Amino acid sequence: MTQTITIKTHRRNELIDITRHVAELVSGNTVADGSVMVFVPHTTAGVTINENADPDVVHDILLTLEQLVPRQRQGYRHAEGNSDAHVKAGMVGSSVTVMIEDSKLCLGTWQSIYFCEFDGPRSRKVLIRIGR
Repeated sequence: MTQTITIKTHRRNELIDITRHVAELVSGNTVADGSVMVFVPHTTAGVTINENADPDVVHDILLTLEQLVPRQRQGYRHAEGNSDAHVKAGMVGSSVTVMIEDSKLCLGTWQSIYFCEFDGPRSRKVLIRIGR
């Protein structure tokens, strides 16, 4: 069964740690050993796993993506004005899968699951499916 969480973003580009939300769904599920897929059904947002200990890592990721794919770039054709968000979402990806052991996420010590907003602020959905 797929479960949905809603994320409210506050800035155009933002990484939001959603690990706690996913971990709560995993711990309340009957699957003790398996995997969880986290999927973002949006074309201008994504999901990734990265470091949670130093907030400068999130800053550096967003800074690098902005430098690589600036909001305004000569040659963009998409009429909505959010071509950069589509490119960033494509680079980051729309899903991650994490193993589950003893009803807990098998993330590394410093890892978290981040929802990646590239066209905010918005209200977004994240789909989560837990299986064996």
